[in-house]
Amino acid sequence: MKATGIVRRIDDLGRVVIPKEIRRTLRIKEGDPLEIFTDREGQVILKKYSPIGELNEFANEYCEALFDNSGHIALISDRDTIIAIAGGSKKEYKEKRVSPDLERVIENRNTYTTDGSNKPIKIYYEDEDESEYAAQVITPIVMQGDPIGSVMLLSKDESAKMGDIEIKLIETAAGFLSKQMGN
Repeated sequence: MKATGIVRRIDDLGRVVIPKEIRRTLRIKEGDPLEIFTDREGQVILKKYSPIGELNEFANEYCEALFDNSGHIALISDRDTIIAIAGGSKKEYKEKRVSPDLERVIENRNTYTTDGSNKPIKIYYEDEDESEYAAQVITPIVMQGDPIGSVMLLSKDESAKMGDIEIKLIETAAGFLSKQMGN
């Protein structure tokens, strides 16, 4: 664990303020849920909560099914990181921080597809070149009105096209995952 040198006191209601610098670095915004853990040494650990992270194994299996049926790289992300992948390099994508472009797609709550008017976007923060993607279709996972992640199909094959079938496939996946988290 890394020491920050910052000390805060607990107020009379049991609250503690997380410093702005730490919130900015960890991308914690007002209203974000945090999980609270304790360890045997008495340390309290706060972790940004990801409802999709709860379905990690299920998300991996769903990605496999999407890849098997579409032939395209399939990814599932929460709002911060890519949590599941099939059909591509796990090392390239898994647990990478989502790009600002992908964050905007998730926030907009609309399906994004590359076509004549939309160009490919970077998927993860360190993504070198979005032009390596020949086709993309991305849809947010929305739970109770809040965007909590995304389902994506990507292709690096120049002849690949994403059409209505791929759009319906990932919109169905996003809807199903949203319902699974609501249970």
